[in-house]
Amino acid sequence: MQIEESGHLNEVYLKSTFFYDLEHASIQHWLEELKHTTMSKQSLAIALYNMVRDGWRYNPYRISLKSEHFKASYILEKSEGNCVEKSILLIAAFRAVGIPARIHLGKVKNHIAVEKLTERFGTNELTPHGMVNAYINGSWLKMSPAFNASLCTMFDVEPLEFDGINDSYLQQYNSKGTKFMEYIEDYGHFEDVPLDFMKENLRLHYPQIFDMTDSKEVFIF
Repeated sequence: MQIEESGHLNEVYLKSTFFYDLEHASIQHWLEELKHTTMSKQSLAIALYNMVRDGWRYNPYRISLKSEHFKASYILEKSEGNCVEKSILLIAAFRAVGIPARIHLGKVKNHIAVEKLTERFGTNELTPHGMVNAYINGSWLKMSPAFNASLCTMFDVEPLEFDGINDSYLQQYNSKGTKFMEYIEDYGHFEDVPLDFMKENLRLHYPQIFDMTDSKEVFIF
């Protein structure tokens, strides 16, 4: 359910859920050192952002719609993830250290290395694309931990840096000035992972994938 911003940040955007299972032992172990840090929330947010951005290789081609596969503890054990998965992991990490966070979804269009995208999806538009909203120093900031630095080097795109002060979610051009990515639709933010919305969104935009799939619960491509 999409919700409007309220004054109950501690109750809404810091809580553990089925998907943001921040109390899971593996999540707690992963964040053990940072939980006891003397860093400011801003510095802590930067450190966590970099950990998730570069600790998991971006892969948009492997997707499972099993609900348990969208749990942060499950994603933590993988070596790669798509934009939604990496956002879920970062949100759980933020909440675990006391930084209110939520998922934000939209639709994007890629303009570089689109041949494989078009072959797999039938289009160079990706949806739902996930990013993170985090409440830091009195403001909601947007960030996308999707594209790891080594992948950005491959495509001659500057990695998205997050400074804890400004939004950091869009790489419009590569270093040569060629258009790289654009947001073409904004679905807003959500308190929890909106899996039903995501499934319906995928069915609407990629019907050919579901037509080729025996199971509507899971598809891998």
